Order: sequence, then structure tokens, then C-alpha cells
Amino acid sequence: MKVYVDNAATTKLSEAAKQAMLPYFDIYYGNPSSLYSAGQEAATALNRARQIIADNIGCEAREIYFTSGGSEADNQAIISASQIGLRQNKKHIISTAFEHHAVLHTLNKLKKQGFEITLLDVHENGIVRPGEVEAAIRPDTCLVTVMYANNEIGTIQPIAEIGEICRKKGVIFHTDGVQAAGHIHIDVKKQNIDMLSISAHKFHGPKGVGALYARRGILLSNLIEGGAQERGKRGGTENVPGIVGMAAALEKACLQIDENSKKLTALRDKIIDGLLKIPHSILNGDRNSRLPGNANICFEGIEGESLLLYLDAKGIMASSGSACTSGSLDPSHVLLAIGRPHEIAHGSLRITLSEFNTDEEAEYIIKKVAEVVDQLRNMSPVWRDLKEGKKEHVI
Repeated sequence: MKVYVDNAATTKLSEAAKQAMLPYFDIYYGNPSSLYSAGQEAATALNRARQIIADNIGCEAREIYFTSGGSEADNQAIISASQIGLRQNKKHIISTAFEHHAVLHTLNKLKKQGFEITLLDVHENGIVRPGEVEAAIRPDTCLVTVMYANNEIGTIQPIAEIGEICRKKGVIFHTDGVQAAGHIHIDVKKQNIDMLSISAHKFHGPKGVGALYARRGILLSNLIEGGAQERGKRGGTENVPGIVGMAAALEKACLQIDENSKKLTALRDKIIDGLLKIPHSILNGDRNSRLPGNANICFEGIEGESLLLYLDAKGIMASSGSACTSGSLDPSHVLLAIGRPHEIAHGSLRITLSEFNTDEEAEYIIKKVAEVVDQLRNMSPVWRDLKEGKKEHVI
């Protein structure tokens, strides 16, 4: 059996997205900046896609800017807010310790340029406390950036509460919504979100395309100079097929959010309950305030890399953390941020589901993970020391 459960890394292209994209490869292939009919057909498609995306996150079409993905959108949002702050002599930014590296690395870059960065704790349950956000805001704070849902442990943040605090304090609020879009209902106006990043391939759209919502009135800084595309804020010919596919995928995903959420929550809970029967295992992140398809569990006495390789041999494709750092031997910064010791953080398994997964696959995962964990522990000198009492169990 082949089981793909790494949907936080990327998802299968939906049939709706594929069919929407096809005509823009060989029929309506004009450059949308061109004035003749072929170009204007492509421009019409862009406008339609922009409106679809706007409708599904509760904003105006002119507040949507197309990007190459979530990382670019995160970069542009944070750098734009920093430049607004700089003009107002405000150089303090608030974020969290478990953000995606697209956020953390951008913040590190700004730190070298003289900005002061406050990274809030997310506590053992993996959730930011709004009161701590409010307490951290200062007169010179120019930005709060808190991810909507964590890409590794799936915890959903109190975005509306944080947004309300930021609006009251007059601070720009950005959220990395890459893992949330298409999986959770988002309304940027009601939630007081000033900027939101999304990426198509996380909700069954194509890779290499995303979008940034920026509230009207926020002046974006250019990352890419060139032509007048995206109202002069992102040079380069737009990826028309990709953008059309993203809009189709998001529209379909949003129509099915409630139905998929119910199915995936049941599968997720079944997997979590089954895997927690393995001795000395622990769930990472809050049990309830998490994405419907995310299960992240640590197993004491094993290495995550070995676990993934053995599971792959049994046809199960999962991960041990973020796809952006899966080649690293360092433990997950997310798991360290919620207080997991290094030796426990190394033994994590992230299972992320989509609506294509089945109950039969969930049962197969539970059975095979238990077998592999037992096999790896029997090979581990660390586990032998734990069994013989030479070391104390952490879990």
C-alpha cells in the first residue's frame, strides 16, 4: 500500500485546478500586459482569479498581489511593514519562536539592519497568548507577525484576538496563512488582518504561485523590480496558468472546508489515539486547537530520520518536520520552542492528511508505525539504557 501523508509539505493537484489551467498553456497563452486580444484574454483571467481569491478570504480584489509562493509573500509583507516603520522611526517587530523560516530568516536580516525583534513563547500547547502579544507592544512597534496555523504541529492561533489588539494599538498585523488557507474559514476584515500570505500548493493548487493580501492603505515595498505588473509592486510577467489554478483550487477547497474538516478530524483523531498507545509517545501541540489533518507525535528512544526511511519502505510517505528543513540533522525549532528536549525532538513524526486519505490508510499507518518504532527501539542502545534503568524516561 502507498500512503501519502505529507500534505503540509505539498498536496496533489486537484482536478479542478488542472482543468482550469490547461487552456492557458496553449490557447489563451498571451502576455496579460499586452494590448491585443490574446493578451487581454489572459488579463481577464488574472482579474477573475484575483476576484475569486479575494471573495474567499473576505477582501477586495485590488488588495490581492500575486507572488511565487508563501515565502515571497512573507518576505514582502515583513519588509514592507519594516520600511513603513522606518519612516515613522519605529524599529520594533514582534513575532513568535516557532514561525516558518521564511519569517524568521527575514526577521534575522532586519535585526542586522538595526531592528529589534521580540520572539514570543508559544508554550507547551503551541499557542500564542494574546495577552502576551499586547504586553509586548511598544510605542515603537511597527509590526506583529504571527502565523495562522503552525506548519509542523498544526496548532491554530487566536488570530482574531491578536488582530483586534493590533488594530486597537495601531500596529500592522501580518499572518502567515500558508497552512490555513483552504482548510480554515478566513475573513481578513472581520479578523483585523492587515496582511496575509498564502501558497497554492498547500490546498491542491500548483507549485510556484501564491498571493499576498495587503489591506488598502498599506504601501508595499518591491522585492522584484521590473515592469508595472501587480500595480507596480511585483515586476515580471504573471504566471497566468498557475494563478488560474490557484484560484480554482482555493474556491473548491473553501466550498468543501466544513465537509473535509469533519472527515479529516475523525481520521486525525483515530491516528493520534492509535499512535499514543505506543509506550513513551507524546502528542505535540494542543489536542483540539489544531488543523483537522495534522498529527505530530514524538517517540522516545528513536531518530526521526530512521523512522521516515523505514516507513517509506512500507509505503508510508510522512515527514519529521517542515519540508524546508527536512534535510537538516538539527532538531525542529518548533518542537524546541514548545519545550521538547533535543533527544525527544529528534524522534518526531508529522502526519498531515488530505481529503484523499482513507480510514483504511489510517489503520495501516497505526499498525506500521507501531511496528517500526518497536523495531528501531530494539536496535537502539539509548532505548536499551532506558529499559535497564541506566537513564530515566523523559516521556
